[in-house]
Amino acid sequence: MSEPLDATSFAKSFEVKFKQLLAGASRASANVSCLACERCDKCAECTFCKDSVSLTRCHYCSRCSDSVDCAHCTGSRSCMNCTHCLECERCIASAYLVKCVNCTGCSYCFGCVGLAKKDFHILNEPYDRQTYFALVEKLQRELRLGSA
Repeated sequence: MSEPLDATSFAKSFEVKFKQLLAGASRASANVSCLACERCDKCAECTFCKDSVSLTRCHYCSRCSDSVDCAHCTGSRSCMNCTHCLECERCIASAYLVKCVNCTGCSYCFGCVGLAKKDFHILNEPYDRQTYFALVEKLQRELRLGSA
């Protein structure tokens, strides 16, 4: 049995091994348990994703990164449990968002930031359903965005 490490030696040993683990993880690029993903790196349990990095349990996503449990998203990053989002960042449990950041529990929002549990908003302003879709159609055409 070896001598127990004193607190200082243990801390140094921990830091060295931790840095080695981080370095190894950053070099890894293999996908794990993915099905029919194309040009993806560091993804796990994903299906039919393309050109994405570091996704977990995502399906039919394209050009996304660092997201979990998302489906049919395009160009989004750091999202969780989102569907049909386009070019969004750090959104959670939301659907049909376009160019939104930090939205939670929202649906049908365009260019919104920091909203929670809102529907049919453009630039954080509420609209009725019919007006929302008319304005979004025009915005997507003029901004040359694909549909979410």
